[in-house]
Amino acid sequence: MADRVLVTGGGGFIGHHLAWRLLEEGTEVAILDDFSRSKPDQDFERLRQHALVVEHDLRLPIPAGLLSGDFDGVYHLAAVVGVQRTIENPVHVLRTNVVSTLNLLDWCSSQPPGMLFFSSTSEVADGAVATGLTGLPAPESVPYVAAELWAPRTSYSLSKATGELLVMQYAEDFPVRIGRYHNVYGPRMGNSHVIPQFLRRALDGVDPFPVYGADQTRAYCYVADAVSATVAVAQSAGASVVVNIGNDTEEITARDLADRVFEVASVQPRVEIFAPPPGSPERRLPDLTTLRGLTGYQPRVPLDQGLRLTYEWYAR
Repeated sequence: MADRVLVTGGGGFIGHHLAWRLLEEGTEVAILDDFSRSKPDQDFERLRQHALVVEHDLRLPIPAGLLSGDFDGVYHLAAVVGVQRTIENPVHVLRTNVVSTLNLLDWCSSQPPGMLFFSSTSEVADGAVATGLTGLPAPESVPYVAAELWAPRTSYSLSKATGELLVMQYAEDFPVRIGRYHNVYGPRMGNSHVIPQFLRRALDGVDPFPVYGADQTRAYCYVADAVSATVAVAQSAGASVVVNIGNDTEEITARDLADRVFEVASVQPRVEIFAPPPGSPERRLPDLTTLRGLTGYQPRVPLDQGLRLTYEWYAR
């Protein structure tokens, strides 16, 4: 068990839940965040009482002495994410994610941690699936393909593929764990992803209820399961590794997901179907063979339960 860890992006979604999990396991946690995407709320203020919080913009080098002492592990989750942000400002996404990773790696080189976990994305494999180079579920070994190189949405997957390349070049100095998250959802997720958008519409009584890409399918992973997998991968022994993280037990269309949300929220609006967002993949389903072989992971939270827990948080 790591005694002292750093979580970049601990003010955000997965980073926040990860920090709590590590604290519950008796780990000393330091959080590095610039709070550009998430402002400290009541949930985070409770977390602040138990963790060291350092405010810093990772687009700038980490100053000497800002983070003193040795770290048994570093979880690098700080990044600009979200389809809308990527479409509106792809240069900002690409620049921020790559420069932030470079600055963190420079700092890690000066005081090597016991382990570095890099948060990557399922979108690294989407291009290979879209061009027919591989089917689903797609293993971690698929090549990175930019199906539409100049499309704004490519900036996010390219930033994460570049990040993977960079951290692997540092793998001789400390072990690296790369986790490609697949459609993680849960409380405190913000409002720019499909499940919180559906929940918000249901809570606001939106009728007719818009659904984009009704026939597209995803396999959603509740954040507690994603965090369990993350910690297990980070604590695993052996060489540096890349693993998919998600839930492969329930693949569902966007239209059926809307019905599940209606049931949780006790609403029955009329549904209007629209075309999917540009560049949105038709299917996404993780291959968890590597993750299971490494950690024995099995997702524990079914979609209906996770939706209810998430709905209750947003309702509050």
